[in-house]
Amino acid sequence: MSRRAALEKRVGHRFANPRLLEQALTHRSHGLDNNERLEFLGDGVLGCAVADELYARFPRLPEGKLTRLRASLVREEALAQAGERIGLAEHLRLGNVTVQPALLADALEALDPEHLAKDAKTELQEIMNKQRKKLPEYRTLATRGEAHRRSFDVECVLADLGLSSTGTGTSLQRAQQQAASAMLEKLSK
Repeated sequence: MSRRAALEKRVGHRFANPRLLEQALTHRSHGLDNNERLEFLGDGVLGCAVADELYARFPRLPEGKLTRLRASLVREEALAQAGERIGLAEHLRLGNVTVQPALLADALEALDPEHLAKDAKTELQEIMNKQRKKLPEYRTLATRGEAHRRSFDVECVLADLGLSSTGTGTSLQRAQQQAASAMLEKLSK
C-alpha cells in the first residue's frame, strides 16, 4: 500500500485530486504552493460540519452548550491530537521547521477529512448520552506551581456508573482530557 493510500485510509477519505492532497500537506516553509489557503477554507467547512453534526446528535442541548462543544472540537489542541492519531506528521512537507501542534492542526484543517477523530471528553460524553446516563463531571483536585508553570489534577466522575478517574495537565482542559481518556480506558475493559 502506498503512503498516500495509507493516509487516505486513516483519514477515511479518498482524494480525487492528488495534487490538492500534496498541497494540503505542504507547510509554507516548504514553498509557495502551500496549505494556507486550504486551511482557511477547511476551517470554515470544519466548523460548519461539526455544528451540523452536533445539532443532529444533541437535539436537546441549548445553543450555548452546542457552541462550547463545537469550540472544544475545533480548537487547535483537539485538531493536533487528531492529526497525531492518524500519523499526519510523517506525511507533512516541511522546510526548516519542526512539527508543532499548530502545524498539525493547520494541516488537518487543510485536509478537511469527513471523519475527524473525537477528543476524549467528547467521546466520553457521547457514550454517556447514548446510554442515557448522567454526563461526566470534572472536578479540580489540585493546582500546583507558579502561574506560568501551573499543573492541574482533575477527577472525572461518572456518577451513574460509580466510576472515577484522574488526569494531570498544564491546563484544566488538558487535565480534563487526560481524565476522560483514563475513563475511556476503564470503560473499554
